[in-house]
Amino acid sequence: MTPPRVPRLDYAAASDPGRRRSRNEDSALATPRLLAVADGIGGQPHGEIASAVAITELAGRAVPSIPDGITADAGARLLTETVSGIAGTLTDLAREHEDLTGMGCTMTTLLWHGSGFVLAHIGDSRAYLLRGAELRRLTRDHTLVEQLVADGQVTAEEAAHHPRRSMLMRALLAGDGGEPDVSVHDCVPGDRILLCSDGVTCVLTDDTIQDTLAEGAEPEPTLRRLIERANELGGPDNITAVVADVREATAGPSASGPTLLAGAVTEVTIPGR
Repeated sequence: MTPPRVPRLDYAAASDPGRRRSRNEDSALATPRLLAVADGIGGQPHGEIASAVAITELAGRAVPSIPDGITADAGARLLTETVSGIAGTLTDLAREHEDLTGMGCTMTTLLWHGSGFVLAHIGDSRAYLLRGAELRRLTRDHTLVEQLVADGQVTAEEAAHHPRRSMLMRALLAGDGGEPDVSVHDCVPGDRILLCSDGVTCVLTDDTIQDTLAEGAEPEPTLRRLIERANELGGPDNITAVVADVREATAGPSASGPTLLAGAVTEVTIPGR
């Protein structure tokens, strides 16, 4: 019997320090079944270690635990448990190394289950879905300003220039449980997925992101163009993204492909690990 055709992901990951930062505190992961972006929190110590821990733990905890045929519900449970485990690891490291107290990061991660995906999200990194000519934002920033917009206290236009627009209300922190938003989404071949840190969205509008994703290039050159455009506008923060295209597989399993790492996770040493 011929195995069923299962949609698969073609993907790429990239990270750039930007034009104004001497250190890259972002990290990214891309595998056939798991994509993620983590952004070390500015103003806190060792954000680069926090993001590297998040990505390393995802690769070590979640990726080996994704079986063939995983359901969306099982994927949601796995991601929730993994995020809790990452928060525990950050807490343990901070207890063992006083200089790491207060470290944290954002994280947006996607688990692919063959006909769609599960998102787990905490902080202000984002996930987008491009379907045809329409770009949809799939996550809500866990920031003070986003809450003010939701409460009707400021407009979206005012929020874009608000002096506290980067103030996080939720993140993965040492000493905190790290409760993510979890959501389930359908996909069809031809869809394009973007996960990105706020180094992309702090300078590129959704219209510019949509135009860049819709240019039709493969994931890797699309990432290069996103980074170029963010740097052309000053590159004030680290710029990290994963782009994945949903393809119709020829046959058989969808979980074949390289493991890609980018950013701080490739550069730093996690203490005691």
